Amino acid sequence: MAVNRVGVKVLAAALAVSVPVVLAACTGPSRPTSATTAAKAKAAIAATVPMITVAPTATGSRVPISVEIGTSVSNGIVSDVSLVSATGQHIPGTMRADGSSWVPSSPLQYAQRYTAVVTAIGADGKTTSATTTFTTVAKPAAKSIQAQVNLGDGQQYGVAMPIVVDFTASIPAAARADVQRRLFVNSMPAQVGAWRWISDREVVYRPRSYWKPGTVLTFTGALGGVPVGNRVLSKNVTSTATIGRDMEMTVTNSNHTMTITSNGKVIKRAPISMGKASTPSWSGRFVIMDRLYATVFDTLDMGPGGYRVAVNYAERLTWSGMFLHSAPWSVYAQGHFNVSHGCVNIGPSNAKWIYQNSLVGDPVTVTGTSKHVAAGNGWTAWDMSWTDYIKDSLVPITVSAPGTLAAGL
Repeated sequence: MAVNRVGVKVLAAALAVSVPVVLAACTGPSRPTSATTAAKAKAAIAATVPMITVAPTATGSRVPISVEIGTSVSNGIVSDVSLVSATGQHIPGTMRADGSSWVPSSPLQYAQRYTAVVTAIGADGKTTSATTTFTTVAKPAAKSIQAQVNLGDGQQYGVAMPIVVDFTASIPAAARADVQRRLFVNSMPAQVGAWRWISDREVVYRPRSYWKPGTVLTFTGALGGVPVGNRVLSKNVTSTATIGRDMEMTVTNSNHTMTITSNGKVIKRAPISMGKASTPSWSGRFVIMDRLYATVFDTLDMGPGGYRVAVNYAERLTWSGMFLHSAPWSVYAQGHFNVSHGCVNIGPSNAKWIYQNSLVGDPVTVTGTSKHVAAGNGWTAWDMSWTDYIKDSLVPITVSAPGTLAAGL
């Protein structure tokens, strides 16, 4: 029988047996009765036996298919969790890092009966088990909510790459903490990071500082079947990606120059032209979200002053349409004054070099313009201090350590 094993840890001193000490006195100790001796022996044995509380409770019904097997143990630690369906299917899964519950690696089936057995080991090496049986809820009639992550499986990103999860429907405030707890990030090497809700349809994860080059990121959204009002989230979402070399761009309005650094050293400078007075560029800390070798900017439907122009080497910074891109028509102004509709204009050869050497996730800082980007207009998680970023996090920050939620998920 295939059984999901949970790694056994060394028991802490708190699990040690407490043995009464009799102090000598001049009159000598009294002789304990056989009943007293038996009671003390029974108490000592009981102190070594793990006590397990399991959730959901036995005979539970209408349990969500995203259920976790809650494990609370005194006088021991969990050594094994087994979950089996009524048809005999063994469900794999992994313990949470804090040991509070065991998370199945995939959503359970609707309207199915399951039996979970939790085994714990005590300080003396002996084990005990607790069993619970429950039935999952029937499939909801309402259409499920989809989730999508911006992290492409097997892709490479820049050091500022946030992990962004978007939903096809609003997630009510009351459900967001439960949804967020089902989002797991592992990094190698381990780095501190946190989730933050940007809107009712978007939640973002970023590390405290830029990712270390070469970091391997594994994201798991164990979302399938998580209840959201009278609906559920549709399925689990997973992805593994890597962080590439460090390259950062700074665009300075005062001298109309872009400075590119890698590992703290300047590797290139390029003259630029930004938005003119009537259409200024945004200042702020941005992340390259998309890279287009060729595209067409078309604002003719936006009224007087609209335009339609083909551009090369376009890299998106905001949802409202601010890009880095090649602009051969404004080379005369680059390095001197601003003439664009809000984008960062770059000469063709410099724009080509930047395009060929940049990655989605590279950080771009723009300073000195008359307006600042609004939160959520792009991947703006870096446009605030770490202290401000974590203020509204619904779940405490975590160290995204390899193996925190491993293998099965």
